[in-house]
Amino acid sequence: MKFKDYYEILGVKRNATEDEIKRAYRKLARKYHPDVSKEKDAEAHFKEMGEAYAVLKDPEKRVAYDQMGNQWQAGQDFKPPPNWDAGFEFSGGDSNSGGGADYSEFFEAIFGRQTNSHAGRGTGRAHRAEMHAQGQDHHAKVEIDLEDAYRGAERSITLRLPVLDAQGHVTTQERVLNVNIPKGVREGQHLRLSGQGGAGLGQGPAGDLYLEIVFRPHPLYRIDGRDIYLDLPLAPWEVALGATVTVPTPIDAVELSIPPGSTTGRKLRLKGKGIPGKPSGDFYAVLVLVLPPAITEPGQEAYRAMQKAFDFNPRKHLEG
Repeated sequence: MKFKDYYEILGVKRNATEDEIKRAYRKLARKYHPDVSKEKDAEAHFKEMGEAYAVLKDPEKRVAYDQMGNQWQAGQDFKPPPNWDAGFEFSGGDSNSGGGADYSEFFEAIFGRQTNSHAGRGTGRAHRAEMHAQGQDHHAKVEIDLEDAYRGAERSITLRLPVLDAQGHVTTQERVLNVNIPKGVREGQHLRLSGQGGAGLGQGPAGDLYLEIVFRPHPLYRIDGRDIYLDLPLAPWEVALGATVTVPTPIDAVELSIPPGSTTGRKLRLKGKGIPGKPSGDFYAVLVLVLPPAITEPGQEAYRAMQKAFDFNPRKHLEG
């Protein structure tokens, strides 16, 4: 998949105002509309510029896109990094979804993956003519450490809300919230902060803020639901003869018995040592054989002794 430069497609600068983007789109629409255009590939051009306009006219989509655009050029191979949108606060429910339009794979990679099951609660409760209405619900993705899910924590988070300034330029407003992370929270779970969404109309109450929890990448562990996986390096003699080794978990260290004759890839389960819950997840130590390097003469001699001691051909199953 290739990166698309939406600014280049519409022929505007990256600091273009809302009105400049609108004028550029209308000019190109007259040129490439399939019903009237004589240009080659007019329909493809019209579709591409429509997609670009759908992003750049929307402050929330535009801020999200700009977050990506600083790292890629048009035509470069593109893949969104994990949780690239963490910390952005969005209003409503469709600012990060394709809305059913026939958009490209590139668009879907950025916006089509996200949905908000709490969308639109505030907007449908009152007609525009009424004086009081509840504010829109907002949503944001926030990263926490795996250890926070084990113990629970209070964290200070900074959220950025995309807005338009008086000149029509996209900017962000920041706010800091203190959030209680409950023990046992799972990735993908939503925390509801009552009254922290958009302001209400008149005397209407504010909407709610929904925080989607994601875990920061961990240098040791992989996460699958409530289960935790750790690649556990073992020396050949520990795998062959068995051993008791110390294994770190996110909250403590435990002693684990390695059965004799174990093999790489074997999973040893520590029941209930995963993310707490009802029931709690499990912790899996995945055994990985690590060979010591033969960089010294004694080390090389040890390998030669092993070669003589074993009648062993690891490729015997490949022989015809």
